[in-house]
Amino acid sequence: MRILVLHGPNLNLLGVREPAVYGRATLEDIDRRLSEVAEANGVALTTLQSNHEGVLIDQVQDARGAYDGLLINPGGLTHSSVSLRDALASAPPTVVVHLTNIHAREPFRHQDLMAPVCVGGVYGLGADVYELGLLGLIRWLQREGQGDRAPASAS
Repeated sequence: MRILVLHGPNLNLLGVREPAVYGRATLEDIDRRLSEVAEANGVALTTLQSNHEGVLIDQVQDARGAYDGLLINPGGLTHSSVSLRDALASAPPTVVVHLTNIHAREPFRHQDLMAPVCVGGVYGLGADVYELGLLGLIRWLQREGQGDRAPASAS
């Protein structure tokens, strides 16, 4: 199983940018933990961070046929990027994660353009969202198979 992890704009500043909001874990800490979880589950993991929307879109498009699933924290693009959302709609099964609970923050952050085209999401649990999202995606792929693109039904 191959999974691509994408970190969006400003996530390279984790640990120093508003630590009271986003926590003290760095992106390197998060990627290290994801690598450990992937290895323990027999998953080949690739991670990439970019502050550029087009780079993320290119990676999502290139993931088709190359990866079985995606884990993404689109950062602020969550609320504004129709283009990234449209790319994810044709991507391998995707789980979206956010360090904070975007629904409990400023009103402009309540809109999540990505969630409707993802199989699931994890929000508001700090750096743990990445591990939980990765494990959830692995289990979803094992259970649902790699050919089903439809999001899980709402509960």
